[in-house]
Amino acid sequence: MDFDLTDEQRQILDYGNAVAQKFDRRYWMDCADKRVFPDALYQQIAADGFVGTMVPEEYGGAGLGMVEMHLFLEGLSNNGIPLLNLVVGATMSLGFIAKYGSEQQKHRYLPDACSGKTRFCFAITEPDAGTNTIRTATIAKKRGNRFALSGQKTFITDADGSDYALVVTRTTPHTDVARKTDGFTLFLVDLKAKGVAKQYIPVSIPAPETQWQIFFDEVDLGPEDVIGEVDKGFGILFKSLNPERILVGSICCGLGRYALNRAVEYANERKVFNNVPIGSYQGLQHPLASARTDVEMASLMTLKAAWVFDQGREAGEFSNMAKLAAADAGTKAVDTALQCFGGNGFTKEYGIFDIYPMVRLLKTAPLNREMLLNYIGERVMGLPRSY
Repeated sequence: MDFDLTDEQRQILDYGNAVAQKFDRRYWMDCADKRVFPDALYQQIAADGFVGTMVPEEYGGAGLGMVEMHLFLEGLSNNGIPLLNLVVGATMSLGFIAKYGSEQQKHRYLPDACSGKTRFCFAITEPDAGTNTIRTATIAKKRGNRFALSGQKTFITDADGSDYALVVTRTTPHTDVARKTDGFTLFLVDLKAKGVAKQYIPVSIPAPETQWQIFFDEVDLGPEDVIGEVDKGFGILFKSLNPERILVGSICCGLGRYALNRAVEYANERKVFNNVPIGSYQGLQHPLASARTDVEMASLMTLKAAWVFDQGREAGEFSNMAKLAAADAGTKAVDTALQCFGGNGFTKEYGIFDIYPMVRLLKTAPLNREMLLNYIGERVMGLPRSY
């Protein structure tokens, strides 16, 4: 097995180093503190062709795969720049439309989105359903050959800055279907349409992409807004969730590396006893080395999950393992770095604690580690269903 990256893939991974010369962690944190989307950075990324990484060239994209998207996001996160919109927008939405949308939809939506003129979000979570998507209550009722969409979504990343949402709905209630996975339909919804309202959700995590509730009240939709087939969206829906888990893994590995690299720089300079760097003490070296090992193992699993996805094979096993391993490794890495910095780690000047809320969030969202373990136990190992 060849673990070497191609020259193009290496350039994609290194892109984060290049763009961070202009838009660094301080820029990202300034946007996060102000709750302002980093539009200048986003436009630069779009101009450089990375928003459309997984979109075919004929629709304005780069025509690359999940491996390249993973390397791109990991490279950004290696520099402390975790852009969540690139998961929910550039990958889950644009990649999804590129794969399952009609030719009309691809030509209508993808070129503008790849160029940065428009943004997308992905709306699946509901207040009462939570992780149990089967209980989705948002429904698009059929009215002739059109639909009236009503319901509510919550924790929708970047909804306020997005022009469109890919919305997971039911067109048949779960109480009226033969199989619980029947009756799902995915719609492209203009967030400026009549009947759409949004409400801000204050969260304690520094991030430029804000969280929102979206309310739909009899929003008029037509067959041209349907992705795939009416009532048969469940199969393609869950294929869209593997990329999310892979790329959350990419972000966690990158942030873990960023924190550890900062800790190594500090440990090589900081002197407290005997006029030697604190990095020479095994009490610091060993935890840092252990954390780095965990990050690199998680990164390999994430790369494997991305590769399996690109081969068109079932990627659920590796995607769930990658997200589980990377979130744990990233959290451990940031916590270890924080311990290395001591009291300085909690200051705004050093900015180490500011990394922690994001990696800790990604241990819970978009799917908590307990459900990941359930999937691995049941689907991979053959254990009885536990819930």
